Amino acid sequence: MSNRREFIALLGGATAAWPLAARAQQSAMPLVGFLSSASPRPPFTGFVAALRHGLNEGGYVEGRNLTIEYRWAENQYGRLAELAADLVRQRVAVIVASGANPPIAAAKAATSTIPIVFTGADDPVRHGLVASLNRPGGNVTGMTLFTAELEAKRLELLRELVPGATKIAVLLNPNNPNLDAQVQEVGKAGSALGVQVTILKAGTPPDIDAAFAEVMRVGAGALSVGADAYFQSRREQIVALAAGHALPVIYPFRDPVLVGGLISYGNSIPDSYRQAGLYVARILKGENPADLPVIQPTRFELVVNLRTAKALGLDVPLRLQQLADEVIE
Repeated sequence: MSNRREFIALLGGATAAWPLAARAQQSAMPLVGFLSSASPRPPFTGFVAALRHGLNEGGYVEGRNLTIEYRWAENQYGRLAELAADLVRQRVAVIVASGANPPIAAAKAATSTIPIVFTGADDPVRHGLVASLNRPGGNVTGMTLFTAELEAKRLELLRELVPGATKIAVLLNPNNPNLDAQVQEVGKAGSALGVQVTILKAGTPPDIDAAFAEVMRVGAGALSVGADAYFQSRREQIVALAAGHALPVIYPFRDPVLVGGLISYGNSIPDSYRQAGLYVARILKGENPADLPVIQPTRFELVVNLRTAKALGLDVPLRLQQLADEVIE
């Protein structure tokens, strides 16, 4: 494993005229729609700041030469269709779809002409969001994340950190459309590592409480939290439960570790949002999303909290400390 993996991001793309409705928006101050399955609270407010940073790099400053209409589903996936339709009625020039595949699918269903830039699609080709990574076609492009693929790596890291754990629980959101792929990856990883994997599902705060109780009941020695926007929004609850049960937990993103979680490994989400901001700027200047390749992740972050490890009585291997992008002492 490498703590930083570099991919070649194909940023080229032919400049082409885009539909007149979108071009007409540029005669005045462009209006950009932002659609998210999450809530306007940390860490997502920080992600929006990264989006603005990318827009700024592309020459657009919110409130000066750009306006953004925000629509948050508050973790209620059923609201996404109407929120997307509302942005279409507002005649936005571009829609930024944030928070994995559900908001992307909702935006794609709402319009086939307004450009859509996503910040974190999982396997967008397999899910029919784009025709290919190099040539997306249609009106959709953006930044993809490796989510299901990294479930295996997180189990591997957790096993290295807690070598005595012969049974590991994995927390997944039953409302996540990528659930089947996550379950498949976790199952294969468990078999390869020789550990028994218990899948637990939670889509509400009480479900999360119940999941931790089930972890203790079945005697799992550690827990891996699946990549899901909802779990990001509930990070304080999950971190508190992990501490209360003295349970080693690995997370897909760094934010929970910064507030007391043990360890995380996954994509750099702020970088994805910054790249999305750059793509929005390019589209507003006339480029066609059909010609802008889907960008794969260029940064993967490993964060370790030594204070939490000490509280759990764990010795973090020196190898992990050296590989970590950040070590909290």
